[in-house]
Amino acid sequence: MKFVLEVELDGVDWNEGTTVQELSRILRYWGGNLHHYDLGPGDGSAVYDSGYREVGRWTIASE
Repeated sequence: MKFVLEVELDGVDWNEGTTVQELSRILRYWGGNLHHYDLGPGDGSAVYDSGYREVGRWTIASE
């Protein structure tokens, strides 16, 4: 199995400093919430930035 985190950087209005802050926030927030999921193949969720805009997704892939 694989844990896949995809964050779309094209089309977001983040600058160089904001990108680092947003990615750090996404990793902290979603890492802290993983215990709410079974983490089996097909599990996943949308990922949002601090402005509550969907910017990506994490999933558990079978391979």
